[in-house]
Amino acid sequence: MFKRKLPVDYAQFFGLEIQKVSGRNGAEKIACHISGKLDDGRAPLICLADYYRNMSDFTELADRFHAIFDADWPLVLIDLAGRGRSDDRANKSSYTTGNDADDVINVAAMLGIERAIFLGQGHGGRVIMALGGLNPNLICASILIDSAPVLYAPGIVRLRDNLSTLLPLKNHKHFLIAARKIFTQTHPQATDKQIIQIIDRAFFRSKSGRYHALFDKALLSKLDNIEISDVFEPQWPLFATLNNAPMMLLRTQLSDQLERSTFEYMGNLRSDAVQLAIEGQGSPALLSSDDEVGSIADFVQHSSKLSGCRTIVSG
Repeated sequence: MFKRKLPVDYAQFFGLEIQKVSGRNGAEKIACHISGKLDDGRAPLICLADYYRNMSDFTELADRFHAIFDADWPLVLIDLAGRGRSDDRANKSSYTTGNDADDVINVAAMLGIERAIFLGQGHGGRVIMALGGLNPNLICASILIDSAPVLYAPGIVRLRDNLSTLLPLKNHKHFLIAARKIFTQTHPQATDKQIIQIIDRAFFRSKSGRYHALFDKALLSKLDNIEISDVFEPQWPLFATLNNAPMMLLRTQLSDQLERSTFEYMGNLRSDAVQLAIEGQGSPALLSSDDEVGSIADFVQHSSKLSGCRTIVSG
């Protein structure tokens, strides 16, 4: 079931050809992009974007990963339901982290992937933790970016308020002024081209000139009742489901999703984890420098060998 109207040949999706496979119950189709070659010797890197964002956030990561590491290493980018080119959920109340994890499990099965390395930003990382609770054998390593089993209410409220400010704006100039202001605060060192990319990867401009969401706006309504003073119960048992596999933890310096104290506590719990701070950025992490992508590539190669991860491709 797909109700959002997306532009044909949208520039931000160039080079990200997709196939659609059935999600958890067959009702929604999930978009995935495969680059490199799925084989039985290397663990694919499966990437999941943040709450309202989509696979285009990993464009630079995929390009640089293949350029500096292995042009043929398998990468799978997935749009979670209601994001990017995946179908919207028919039942809006079923937008849950657990259901997203179920979809990912089914996508992996449909692609013949029995084990993989998972990378997730924000919500995508929490989907990985949910995966750990549902099917830990699927995960041979995890990479969490600005993601924790503790939801930070002020960050969620700012996200909701920012999107609520942008979406009603009909004039494209007013939209761009507001959007530039929002994303420049979280990416003060980014070029204007990079700021526009961050915007265009979540919103597109129609022929009428108005910007529209590249996500189901029902995702935003699910945040309506959250107050800035809310304190959510930590889900540390879900974080612990990833204990038996290598882990990499990344935090952007200007993140308003992951408090520094929480990040440090995660690092203390997983003293074996590779830890990396990304300077001068907030969410979403741009993942565009050779240093960051090189570190991720090294971790992927090491984890694939260490864990004996293998992809079993169905014939």
